[in-house]
Amino acid sequence: MAKAFFRLQKFLRRIQFLLFFLTAAYLMAGSLLLLQRTRLVLQQGSRGTPTNQALPVQEEMSRVGIIDPRTLQNPRPGPRLLVGMDALQEPALDQRHSPHWLMSRNSELRQLRRRWFHRFTSEQEPLQTAGSKAMKHTAEHKGTYMGCFTHDSRERTLKGAVFYDLRKMTVAHCQEACAERAYSYAGLAYGAECYCGNTLPAAAAKPEQCNSECKGEKGSVCGGVNRLSVYSVQQLRAGARPRRNVIYRGCFRAPENLTDTFPASLIQPNLTVEMCSEFCSKKEFPLAVIRGQECYCGYPTRRFSLHEGTDGQHCSGSRNASSAAGGEYCLVYQTPVQDTRCTDRKFLTTKSKVFVALSSFPGAGNTWARHLIEHATGYYTGSYYFDGALYNKGFKGEKDHWRSRRTICVKTHESGKTEIEMFDSAILLIRNPYKSLMAEFNRKYAGHLGYATDRNWKSKEWPDFVNSYASWWASHVLEWLKYGKHLLVIHYEDLKQSLIPKLKEMVEFLNVTVTEDRLLCVENNRDGNFKRSGAKQKNFEPFTQEMKDLINRYILTVDEALRGRNFSGLPREYLPR
Repeated sequence: MAKAFFRLQKFLRRIQFLLFFLTAAYLMAGSLLLLQRTRLVLQQGSRGTPTNQALPVQEEMSRVGIIDPRTLQNPRPGPRLLVGMDALQEPALDQRHSPHWLMSRNSELRQLRRRWFHRFTSEQEPLQTAGSKAMKHTAEHKGTYMGCFTHDSRERTLKGAVFYDLRKMTVAHCQEACAERAYSYAGLAYGAECYCGNTLPAAAAKPEQCNSECKGEKGSVCGGVNRLSVYSVQQLRAGARPRRNVIYRGCFRAPENLTDTFPASLIQPNLTVEMCSEFCSKKEFPLAVIRGQECYCGYPTRRFSLHEGTDGQHCSGSRNASSAAGGEYCLVYQTPVQDTRCTDRKFLTTKSKVFVALSSFPGAGNTWARHLIEHATGYYTGSYYFDGALYNKGFKGEKDHWRSRRTICVKTHESGKTEIEMFDSAILLIRNPYKSLMAEFNRKYAGHLGYATDRNWKSKEWPDFVNSYASWWASHVLEWLKYGKHLLVIHYEDLKQSLIPKLKEMVEFLNVTVTEDRLLCVENNRDGNFKRSGAKQKNFEPFTQEMKDLINRYILTVDEALRGRNFSGLPREYLPR
């Protein structure tokens, strides 16, 4: 009996050791598998874009002598651009010029960029500071609380400017934004939306119905569902400089009947620009028009579109109101008040039957085009991606599923055959590759509104970036030309120069009817919230001659492909520098 028990004990000890060994082996295998997966995931798109769909028009590329970017340089992938050194392994020398390699490489670049894009947008959201600091800021700047009022997004009571910040909205932030634009009241709703106006809402609500906490300020109330927490901002306006946001628009021929053209007017001896601008701001009009001692307020309209300015000498060559003789000409100023005739937007009430893409290479002005389309049509645009920074600033279609068909069109930078053929039609936005590459490089290192530093431009990452992305600029256009079912080609430069005619084309393509006054409103608000402030001048040329030779060949290829599809070629300014 004892002998049998001893054998059983020995067997169990062996089993225990075997189980321990198997457990250790399992953990080691799992760790190795995880490491291997992190290396391979960079080569596999989350949506499975095939690697043979990056550059479909290879015969055109080879016909004009376009070469692989790495024949000019042989850079190693930069650690910030290409995450994972094995993602783009150097091919054998006999394969580096093959069409298959270039096709595969462009597809991998798209996948890398897509993953980097999602990671970048999440990193762009800064962490909130301590709540005590925000509370202190509010206490210092808070105006008089006027109460809780009803709010209807379709028939707004505060009809001035509108701001969104779904992450960092505070009472002080809203008050300051309204004060800078010379409004008297600031109202907050849904914890993240800010509305400005000069007339207090008429319908009061119960105080407890304003119960939404401010997104960027714990413990503070920012309205509620269809409810506004309204503050007076008179205290802020007293210390503000009333003229700091007044912009001189020029000297124009006065319309035949000013009182019919402009809804509000004032006759004041010794009239000044400040007096007229202040009067029109209180009336919530974006234009202040001065003729002698007469002040008129209104909007750009068909009668007075601001498209045909005259020589400033007709207004006595001065911007002083007293020198604008009462007669044929008048001085026009832009007040701090926002033109709100085109700011209300919504989702489509029924699903769109036509699935439309707004396609562009990164850095080609897609966000700006979305701003124009949304304000012209009154409908939100969607996105193939989710960019939290854009969503927080009012692009509410960012959070809607891109295939919901509740948006007027969908932003995409994708260019694979499968991704293109999912859309019924597309607006293809093209921009000068030199400008696009610089814009995308700025966005990569400094966000939507910032600029990359000189150190970034002079680093090894810039030539790596050009070599990687220049071919993508060409392949993006070529693939949409080949696989797109119904295209409207818009050049960024043409849209910028002739905004209303080109915007009309885009709106008609989207099968939406809009009024001329709404388009003029869009033109008056043309920049939006995602325009970099001016061009940051660099004291050096970022493009080397090798880069220019490479990009210029791509320009010629795309120009020829466009003409081959009976589209107008690229604008002259694209042509080789």
